[in-house]
Amino acid sequence: MTRFRPGLCTVTFRQLGPEDVIALAVECGIEGIEWAGDVHVPPGQLAVARRVQALTEGVGLSVISYGSYIAPPSDDERAFATVLETAQALGAPNIRIWPGTRNRDSATYDTDERYQVAQAIRRMARMADDASITVSLEYHPGSLTDDLGSARRLVDEIDDPNAFLYWQPSPGLPLGAAIEEIGTVGPEVSHVHVFAWDREKNRYPLADQMDQWRTILNAMPETRWRGERFAMIEFVKGDSPDQFRADAATFRQLLEEVQPSGTA
Repeated sequence: MTRFRPGLCTVTFRQLGPEDVIALAVECGIEGIEWAGDVHVPPGQLAVARRVQALTEGVGLSVISYGSYIAPPSDDERAFATVLETAQALGAPNIRIWPGTRNRDSATYDTDERYQVAQAIRRMARMADDASITVSLEYHPGSLTDDLGSARRLVDEIDDPNAFLYWQPSPGLPLGAAIEEIGTVGPEVSHVHVFAWDREKNRYPLADQMDQWRTILNAMPETRWRGERFAMIEFVKGDSPDQFRADAATFRQLLEEVQPSGTA
């Protein structure tokens, strides 16, 4: 298992400006940020991206990724080119993209539609590689990674060394099923999104699911990803900064407990 550093996805606090997100992250011992493309760093707003990069790195935090909402094939290479330019201005080494049309279940795709998605993602991965940026696919309900079999098949269909997976459990996923998923797709995983939800998407303090996350992170296998790895808090109960403060303390303790031996 490789070491995970503590990160934050800014979709957790869409109601806060970048300065407030950064201040909260620093206060809570977070080491890196995935900046959301829907609120904080919109595609094409390069001056905003450069300013957010300067603010982030100016306090010693890493820019983990640009959390885009590009969803091939609904979005094409021209749309991705704008996202890529924004990621470069942000100093992001990775771009998160959605595999397939958003909020469409994988079971509804036929073979040709899957092929079109895989080809589009491969082209985007090649474009990103030319800029020394990776792409990572959201692992999410309502996408081509909403099911373990579909996710594994999609990686094989894309077949590109610059395309990786994120991983997160579907809300309410039993622990045994989560372990099966990471055992199967874990070698493709770059970063992990961390939250505490149930099947009905009710949110809880992270401490309530600490045992599950300890088991999951301890079971995460080695990966072909060669960059720094982050586990990122994504969403907290009530969208509350105070809940985030509590969750971040739990989170740091959790990551210390699952730290591989021999690392600092």
